[in-house]
Amino acid sequence: MEFFGEQESLNFIQWVLRAIVAFFFLLIVAKIMGQRSISQLRLIDFMMALLIGNIIAHPLSDEQLGLKGSMITISVLVILYTVGVYLSLKWRALRKFLEPTPIPLIKNGQIIYKGLLKARISLDVLLSELRKQKIDDINKVSLALWEPGGSLSVFLFSQYNTVTPTDMQIAVKPLFFPMPIVKEGQIDVETLNQFGKDEIWLKKKFMHCLQLI
Repeated sequence: MEFFGEQESLNFIQWVLRAIVAFFFLLIVAKIMGQRSISQLRLIDFMMALLIGNIIAHPLSDEQLGLKGSMITISVLVILYTVGVYLSLKWRALRKFLEPTPIPLIKNGQIIYKGLLKARISLDVLLSELRKQKIDDINKVSLALWEPGGSLSVFLFSQYNTVTPTDMQIAVKPLFFPMPIVKEGQIDVETLNQFGKDEIWLKKKFMHCLQLI
């Protein structure tokens, strides 16, 4: 475990072992913290990403810095993160600080310039986000909100919304979502049981299909 602590120099194998330990440690940390895409990062998530990346990067490039101190520091930060997320669910004031409310940018077809200033985005950025959602006319927008994660939610006036089968009173078939019951040559028993079937039924189906070939 010499590679784990501070060293004057590390050989090739020790560098590899240090990288492997750091990789799996960060994998566990990410699993504990949960999965979010870049555009969904909250304030506390963004802060944690910066801190953890900075803390773990130094021991992976400097042999005189051990992994132990970095791993302890990150573990404490993860505990604080978990506590902070839990408290934000209980305390509205803390939740509002960590996850601020969406900022209105357009209302009834009118741009709210104070909202642009508060969100710290320009008019060009707003128009670009509208174009990404294939909206060519601001007058069609009933409400546009800048979300805490940095995305734009747009609600059009009713007359500009896409017509659905329900609006046309057209009967549609129920949604069927296919679920594989054989994955990489192995039977997924749990999925099979969800359909109320067993392996005997599946094998009979296979035999029937082979006979048709």
